[in-house]
Amino acid sequence: MAKTGKGTIVPTMLEAATKAEVRIHTLRQNISMIEGSGGNMTVLTGRDGKLLVDSGYMVSKSKVSAALSSLDANPVTQLLNSHWHADHTDGNAWVREAGASIIAHANTKKHLSVATRVEGWEWTFPAAPTGALPTTIFDDRHELKHNGTNITMQYYGPAHTDSDIYVFYEEANVLHVADTWWNGIFPFVDYSTGGSIDGFIRAMQRNVTLADENTIVVPGHGPIGGLPEMKEYLDMLTTIRGNVARSKEQGKSVDETIAEHPTAAYDAKFGQFLIDPAFFTVMVYQGV
Repeated sequence: MAKTGKGTIVPTMLEAATKAEVRIHTLRQNISMIEGSGGNMTVLTGRDGKLLVDSGYMVSKSKVSAALSSLDANPVTQLLNSHWHADHTDGNAWVREAGASIIAHANTKKHLSVATRVEGWEWTFPAAPTGALPTTIFDDRHELKHNGTNITMQYYGPAHTDSDIYVFYEEANVLHVADTWWNGIFPFVDYSTGGSIDGFIRAMQRNVTLADENTIVVPGHGPIGGLPEMKEYLDMLTTIRGNVARSKEQGKSVDETIAEHPTAAYDAKFGQFLIDPAFFTVMVYQGV
């Protein structure tokens, strides 16, 4: 996907979801990842019905539904939202209509319930319909057992947004960290709804402590990874934060800081998607 101005990021992502092929990646045991409709989704299959983490964009409904049906004949009975952003929640309504309950952090429901402006994208999201709102909310931690799997949902505190949670499938050692990790991509930090670069770094530090060498980690965007890739990502974030902070402490403006190319060592690997080096520098500068 081409890099773009921040005011066109949302329509660009929506257009990409409209055109994208929805793919299934088998992970471990009865857990798979679905990509192609906004953020990565995971699905746990079995006799209790499917448990789905995130619902992608509504425009992908037919493709996502077909992918889910190809896994087994059981309906989706549980939907977990990793955070409130539309590329992870826009499909909530159709999944709820299909019979699923929706579990999320309280702040996810708060942001979905009203029109919410994301200044970093220059975009205002309308309030979600009542049928798309979470039916069960929690503040810190929520646990359930589904299809014989113990599942933990844990709040990070403010990170990418103020609504981010991780989902851990205990027996399979599969960790879905959603948008607290954009594998191979500079991330977006949503200051408008409580995110910050320091919160993002704290979330990545948490992710590193949660995983071991055998953990399969599902990011919000980008390919499946694991502990080595997350450690590299954390190093990237902390190094760029340090570079930008030094410039700001020296009294340099954001434009002067961009001109110093504080991300240069990482641009070739991480700066080739929606968030280009200048945009990422602006976000880091805002938070240091």
